[in-house]
Amino acid sequence: MKFWNQLAEIEGGFGPTVVTIGKFDGVHLGHRALLRAATKAARVASYRSVCLTFDRHPDALLAPERVPLPLTGPNQKAELIAAAGIDATLQLCFDEDFAHLSPREFVEQVLVGALKAKHVVVGDDFRFGSRGAGTITMLAEFGIEFGFAVEVVAPVLVDGRRVSTSIIRELLDSGDVTTAAAMLGRLHATRGCVEHGLKLGRQLGFPTANLSRGSEGFLPLDGVYAGWLHCDGERYPAALSVGINETIQAVPRLLEAHVLDRKDLDLYDKTVTCEYVSFLRPAAKFNGIDELIAAIGDDCDRIREILANS
Repeated sequence: MKFWNQLAEIEGGFGPTVVTIGKFDGVHLGHRALLRAATKAARVASYRSVCLTFDRHPDALLAPERVPLPLTGPNQKAELIAAAGIDATLQLCFDEDFAHLSPREFVEQVLVGALKAKHVVVGDDFRFGSRGAGTITMLAEFGIEFGFAVEVVAPVLVDGRRVSTSIIRELLDSGDVTTAAAMLGRLHATRGCVEHGLKLGRQLGFPTANLSRGSEGFLPLDGVYAGWLHCDGERYPAALSVGINETIQAVPRLLEAHVLDRKDLDLYDKTVTCEYVSFLRPAAKFNGIDELIAAIGDDCDRIREILANS
């Protein structure tokens, strides 16, 4: 997949194109429906498919006091989009200049001028241009004027609820990684480099891999989860703990992963991916080391059962 960060990077001979547009944070089932429609339309017409997205949530510029944390980091997002079969991703910087483009300027400069769009795929709530002034009706009118078709993809429902990034974020905030996975179409994951920590887990008999606080992938509710740890092409059953570790020594919030029944792994300085399968219990402060060790042992037993049936 080609990847561009600005219009000037687009090759002159690239196109005509089918373009789908959105934030694509999480690349959930709704986003995948857009990507699937774009790749299908491109294949039928022998065009190139393009995902047009942005480097940040618009609220990072327009309302920074309420900007949400992303579900996926930039590398995760790019890989998920590429896996959908898209030919190219154009990730534009959502800055003041872009935010002030009128709907017509957006169409003329980006869709028609740079991408040579002949088919545009959007969701039913799509808005574009300065302050979201552009509607789907306006987009269709521009399509008639500039020669591109507009395809509106219906929302995806899971158990009667519309799949959306905000709902998935709420689910993760409540620890419901199972329903979040149903809406994502995959297990939610956090990826990062394993750092050297205080090695408290090793002293307790449960060595943990501490992921850096610059890791990609939204951290769910503080607590313990059954999950998988991926590293160097291998998948390991793991107990995942999100929180601040109050019982022994409070630390800034992080994800720790204990690979079950393995004490020989050296994961330091390696990039690992942790997938959340099921929520076990909320974070807790225990009355001493012995109580903590017993709780971790119980957690590991339950996780073995869960993963054996997953």
